[in-house]
Amino acid sequence: MRGRVRTRTIATVSALGLAAVLSGCGVGGGDSSDVTLTLVAADYGNGAADSSKKYWADLVERYESDHPDVDIDVSVYSWNDVDRKVKEMVDAGTPPDMAQIGAYADYASQGLLHRVGDLLSIPVQADFLSQLSEAGEVNSVQYGMPFAASTRLLFYNKSLFAEAGLTPPETWDELVECAEALEADGVKFPYALPLGPEEAQAETLQWLLSGDGGYTDIGGTYAIDSTENVETLSWLRDELVGKGLTGPVAPGELDRAEAFEAFAAGDVGMLNGHPSLMEMARKKGVKYGMVPIPGAEGETPSALGVADWMMAFEKNGHRDEIGDFLDFVYSEENVLDFSREYDLLPVTNSASRAMAASGQDKEIKPFLDQLPLSEQYPVGKTSWAAVNAEIKRKIGKAVEPGGSPAGVLGELQAAAVRADSAG
Repeated sequence: MRGRVRTRTIATVSALGLAAVLSGCGVGGGDSSDVTLTLVAADYGNGAADSSKKYWADLVERYESDHPDVDIDVSVYSWNDVDRKVKEMVDAGTPPDMAQIGAYADYASQGLLHRVGDLLSIPVQADFLSQLSEAGEVNSVQYGMPFAASTRLLFYNKSLFAEAGLTPPETWDELVECAEALEADGVKFPYALPLGPEEAQAETLQWLLSGDGGYTDIGGTYAIDSTENVETLSWLRDELVGKGLTGPVAPGELDRAEAFEAFAAGDVGMLNGHPSLMEMARKKGVKYGMVPIPGAEGETPSALGVADWMMAFEKNGHRDEIGDFLDFVYSEENVLDFSREYDLLPVTNSASRAMAASGQDKEIKPFLDQLPLSEQYPVGKTSWAAVNAEIKRKIGKAVEPGGSPAGVLGELQAAAVRADSAG
């Protein structure tokens, strides 16, 4: 294989919240070619055995065998490092041709990215799920190409529920009743509420959606301190955290990866989880069930959806070669292969239909069913990166006993308005 796939990975946590640990690096040598395209990509693996490096190496080898005049040079970094690495390259004036990372809007607003419509063939661009295509737009122009997606369901420990004589909750009140029964049975984390800095923005948004709120209003304007959001976090503070039902670690100090590990160890009764938790639980022998996220009065009407993004930088040219390669990346076969390898949801209609019809994917189908009605982060806002960081830093304080949801959400709303104005 001429293409090179390099890896630099430490402990990782992606925008989808997928933890991975990998060490070492490898470089495949190469012949010269007419065009060399560089891609910086994130690692979704849980170790060297399933590093994304292997996925890209196979894909690149197959592409280059049919395109002898194009060399694809892929560098794979941990989620702790990949966004920073791309920013450093852009700041140095040497952006990669393509980047597969957590956000695209800042680069689009700076005029650094190719329009998706100038890259992909019409059938490939039209194959993206519509809500993900829209989430990839800035000022009604698509610059971000969704690469991987995830939704959330409520996971529960079947053994712990059976011992306590419980059925899965459908409402907040039922969730509290289950948590109280689990707490009485000595379960360490009756409900795990990870609002630590790793992925607080995800857990927060899922709860806000279940209370008929969210980060933005129907017009896309920040509405972080809405009445619905204040009521949701006040309920969390009083009914879960204040009653000691979220375990021995303060929610603001509990990271998502730690909560998942505790569930896989049998120490958690319930938590919101994405598909990768299934494999973690299976490996540890934990029997689990999955149901839609409970809402204030019933099933939450809209689940959290998360996507990671592919983008292409204009500076180096090679628009046609980039577009042809990305058409290959987004073929049904390759999207399915990646989604199945890492327990993620496909971002295209063709791969989604294939997965929904396949018996081998039946366990992930409940997550797939949530995707069409899911709500994404406001990733099309250039201010989102700053707002996201503030949420991670502050939101845990809102649900502390004696904390002020209205005060914290008010601070976050003010910060969001300032960031929006600056953008």
